[in-house]
Amino acid sequence: MIAYTVVVPTTGRDSLRALLSALGHGIGPRPAEIIVVDDRPDPGGLPLPELTTPVRVLHSGGRGPAAARNAGWRAAGTEWIAFLDDDVRPTADWASRLESDLTALAADVAGSQGRIVVPGPTGGRRPTDLERDTAGLATAEWITADMAYRRDVLSAVGGFDERFPRAFREDADLALRVRQAGWRLERGIRTTLHPARHGGFFASVRAQRGNADNALMRRKFGPQWRELTAAGPGRLGRHTLTTLSGLAALACAAARRPTPAAFAGIAWLGLTAEFALRRILPGPRTPAELAKMAVTSVLIPPVAVRHRLAGELRVRRPRAAARAILFDRDDTLVHDEPYNNDPELVRPVPGAEEVLRRLRAAGVPVGVVSNQSGVARGLITPDELTAVNARVEELLGPFGTWQVCVHAEDDGCCCRKPKPGLVTRAALALGVRPQDCVVIGDIGADVEAARAAGARAVLVPTPRTRPAEIAAARRDAQVAGDLAEAVALAMGDRAW
Repeated sequence: MIAYTVVVPTTGRDSLRALLSALGHGIGPRPAEIIVVDDRPDPGGLPLPELTTPVRVLHSGGRGPAAARNAGWRAAGTEWIAFLDDDVRPTADWASRLESDLTALAADVAGSQGRIVVPGPTGGRRPTDLERDTAGLATAEWITADMAYRRDVLSAVGGFDERFPRAFREDADLALRVRQAGWRLERGIRTTLHPARHGGFFASVRAQRGNADNALMRRKFGPQWRELTAAGPGRLGRHTLTTLSGLAALACAAARRPTPAAFAGIAWLGLTAEFALRRILPGPRTPAELAKMAVTSVLIPPVAVRHRLAGELRVRRPRAAARAILFDRDDTLVHDEPYNNDPELVRPVPGAEEVLRRLRAAGVPVGVVSNQSGVARGLITPDELTAVNARVEELLGPFGTWQVCVHAEDDGCCCRKPKPGLVTRAALALGVRPQDCVVIGDIGADVEAARAAGARAVLVPTPRTRPAEIAAARRDAQVAGDLAEAVALAMGDRAW
């Protein structure tokens, strides 16, 4: 039997209850757990039905669907993670078909996409513009409205890129990175219903925020990203021409140049009319729809261009890559065993061996900076500490430097974190400046030591990390969900 967890990011929509009820009363193997991730900045009550399947609610702080999905799958413990949107409805046999889909997959297949069905309008009415957009989900590539991934694959590629703040391209980005890493993706036989969206009068204008995500996709995968994701050519070129024509008409009119203003105005009017007709003709042509299309067709081109420019400016700010990465030892590279003096108790955290292998292959120096006050307390001998560290290297490979503080808190040394001594000595040993290093650790002392030395820091919280330390790291450093994501943040835009 396939062990799987369902992860549902939500903004508290009423449709969540129907989704969970469908999962709870369907045919087939139940999920080990349903993890609902509330992505509202101020979480409140959620419409949760009574289910026999365990339901756990997490909070992602309003950081967007990518962050919510990351929080969900990282909290899960099963081999497979099935992502569902909170506005879909699985069919009665969805779980049974999911089991068939996943059982049939070869070892090199990382994920399985469900078949999305968008019910059409009733009564013979033509679909509205928003309904046609929703219907396009039925043919979209690798959307997470219904997508199951192997958990170890998500861990290997670092999960969803949280630089995609809204639900536009984060799923396509993940799929491309998974395929580039050598895995395949397949479509399954299970079916999920996705009711048509009803987003209000200006929903199509708000949707133009996705153009900022397109800038990041182009930055990561080049101009061919649309072909790679089957996204289609888009209309940004025409929107840019429409916007420039409108601006030229206004500028010429302000300069009292009527002839150029007239020509530019005619160009703007023609392009706007073509866009509006393209949206109006397939639809119901009711007065309300005609008014909506007329107004939004005027607004969409400049809004789309503005979002794309904002996205381009954002992604062109270079993210500096670390020239060396320094790791805390306990609860960062290996599971913490308090005052461990037994090499047999050393257990690497998930993903540690893989990310270290990739860093070494990319030529990035790595080191360890670790407080080990057990020596000063008489709980560990120096030889036992050496043996434990040797076991870490045996399991995870060699490090360019080991900088270990064996002093107690009141010894007055300059090396014990949060002081900068370990970081500055490690940078010197690796032949780089402290400001070119990134320190990855699990508590506030790691972040503070990095800051004191002039290095960057990434915090990977564990259950013992205090909430105040996480909040401080969000302000002054970076926070990652696991070691793979932390290293990806440390490496910035560098391919590694």
